[in-house]
Amino acid sequence: MFTPKLSERIHILSESETLAMTRRSRELELQGHDVINLSIGQPDFDTPDFIKDAARVGMEQGYTGYPPVSGYLDLRKAICAKLERDNGLKYCPDQIVVSTGAKQALVNTMMSLVNPGDEVIVPAPYWVSYKEMVKLAEGKAVYIQGLLENDFKVTPEQIREAITPRSRIFIFSSPCNPTGSVYTKAELYDLAMLFSEFPDLYIISDEIYELINFSGKHESIAQFDFIRDRVIIINGVSKGFAMTGWRLGYMAAHKDIAKACDKIQGQVTSGASSISQRAALAAMLIDPEQNQEVLEMRAEFLQRRNLLLDLLSDVPGLKTYIPDGAFYLFPNVTYYFGKSTGGITIQNANDLCMYLLDKAHVALVPGDAFGCPSCLRFSYATSREKIRESVRRIQEALEALK
Repeated sequence: MFTPKLSERIHILSESETLAMTRRSRELELQGHDVINLSIGQPDFDTPDFIKDAARVGMEQGYTGYPPVSGYLDLRKAICAKLERDNGLKYCPDQIVVSTGAKQALVNTMMSLVNPGDEVIVPAPYWVSYKEMVKLAEGKAVYIQGLLENDFKVTPEQIREAITPRSRIFIFSSPCNPTGSVYTKAELYDLAMLFSEFPDLYIISDEIYELINFSGKHESIAQFDFIRDRVIIINGVSKGFAMTGWRLGYMAAHKDIAKACDKIQGQVTSGASSISQRAALAAMLIDPEQNQEVLEMRAEFLQRRNLLLDLLSDVPGLKTYIPDGAFYLFPNVTYYFGKSTGGITIQNANDLCMYLLDKAHVALVPGDAFGCPSCLRFSYATSREKIRESVRRIQEALEALK
């Protein structure tokens, strides 16, 4: 039998745990089980009508050919206007690259800045794909563990201890996936002051959950002029505008970094979908703090967060905190390690995750995927009814463990 010889690059790359849990959920559903999927970070809202209308107009106007690699100029201008309106940041269109999702923008940046052996500092818990992107760039990930007692946020002292002469990038998200933690302006200032001491270190600021922030105005580390040239902002329309399927993200950076990312993107995918760009233009032009649909989505996520926290407070052994953004909760579940039922023993978060999927038919993601093996990630990007039912099932399954 023929067995293809695949590259070492593929062998060292791991499958996305969030997508893997979604796939396993669908397999159980095909077997006739009623599975509640709390594993995927996808808003259950439909894309707002004004955005879909803009896409239709774009098609009617003939936006159906190859777009520029970095994105249409009017969209890049609109992103610059958004950054100034919402974040007080001044950028020019040649500092913007529009990509097929924020994920591609992240990969473009990593491939543009990291040489083999360079170190990328990654606070844990982290989004699952960060570490795999570092592998693709032939870099070395250096992890810093955030503590639940500090809402999983890392401190300047922790970062300083991790910095070496090979350190090239610090990458983080705020609001954070998987924890929902949000760095305050004061905390970001302290980080920026630290980074100012290391002029060869770049900062990737993943701000994809900017519009799902329950603590007030979004704060970007790029606001501090003394490190702005070394900050790469990553953002997009997937989360805040319920546009996951449109695959549209962007980066804002020093023009030389943007030019490098344009070069890579030109050889990999070229420009993002022309129709998605017309839709994203409509999203960028509105003030999200004045748009009813955006505000209603955020308010609903807040209600769901509060509901999930309230329901889980009745589940013994879960250590939780109050996330200030995104739509995730990341409780510590070590209380259940070592417990058993029906010949099944829970040794770790992976075991507990599979047990809850098989027993309760609720899909979560084990903390190992995010660099924190003591936790599970709950996504509350689903209806309140499903949140109530999922916690009922989870509590019943956990009560069976002795």
